[in-house]
Amino acid sequence: MKAMLCKESGPIESLVLEDFELPPPADGELRIRVRCAGVNFPDILITQGIYQFKPEHPFSPGSECAGDVLSVGPGVTEFKPGDRVIALTGHGAFAEEVNAKALKCLHLPDDISYELGSAFVLTYGTSAYALMQMGKLLQDEWLLVHGAAGGVGISAVEIGKAMGAKVIGTGGSDEKLQIVTEHGADHVINYTKGPFKDRVKEICGSAGADVIYDPVGGDVFDESLRCINWDGRLLVIGFASGRIPSAPANLALLKNCSIVGVFWGAWTEREPDLHRKNMDIMFQWLREGKLRPNISHRFPLAEVPAALNVLVERKVVGKAVIVVD
Repeated sequence: MKAMLCKESGPIESLVLEDFELPPPADGELRIRVRCAGVNFPDILITQGIYQFKPEHPFSPGSECAGDVLSVGPGVTEFKPGDRVIALTGHGAFAEEVNAKALKCLHLPDDISYELGSAFVLTYGTSAYALMQMGKLLQDEWLLVHGAAGGVGISAVEIGKAMGAKVIGTGGSDEKLQIVTEHGADHVINYTKGPFKDRVKEICGSAGADVIYDPVGGDVFDESLRCINWDGRLLVIGFASGRIPSAPANLALLKNCSIVGVFWGAWTEREPDLHRKNMDIMFQWLREGKLRPNISHRFPLAEVPAALNVLVERKVVGKAVIVVD
């Protein structure tokens, strides 16, 4: 089979498409024929060798996919050959075939395409867990979503609206923020035009936002603590800015707020049944039109480096996907 291989840690351009022999699925694993794979920021980090998990070389990046079960390993009872599935693979999905833990797979409903499935579980799963279980977002609360034009950002905007919240999205260009508005945001803020904290307080009233969804970190995290409401929840999703902030504990005390870490990937393994329940809700909202994943770029398997580069260049609005022939 063909796979986009990382033979040694390095730049995106070092990835090569070559034949690769995949071992049979181990205990608790599925062999999946990949139809589409989602493109995510960790795929870049794992290629460069700076992600927290470092697979043995050579390996294929690609952390999520949708496809068909080819075979199952010992101990797998929930899936059978021919089943349509979506899988969280960690790595390996930028290939024609991949082995994935059954625990990290979900049945893909027949009425949802492979393309949508490959762009759905990581972003909408993360945001569902963040807002439902960790943020405990309530109807009519103010939700502030940073990086709102990104994959997790758009998903948080849509889920927040589906939960009955009032949503503010931030971003770095008016063009991207127009798309955020189309996906349901009540207000948008271009943070290149001045401090967002002042505008948030103006929109929400002097108190600020009740729940803040932050996949950016750095200066955005610092400023968020200055526009959070009493009893607010600041959700730490990631650090796309490249800087891991140091939390000023005095501000958390003065605002009586919570700084909440969201490690969705580990949670799916600890609470697989609750994860499946979350995704059942997400699939239902998708059918009802409450969720509309935005796929702005599509690439063939041979163009994975180009797909990763558009993510680096911040050209993606929502998600990019790899379509495997």
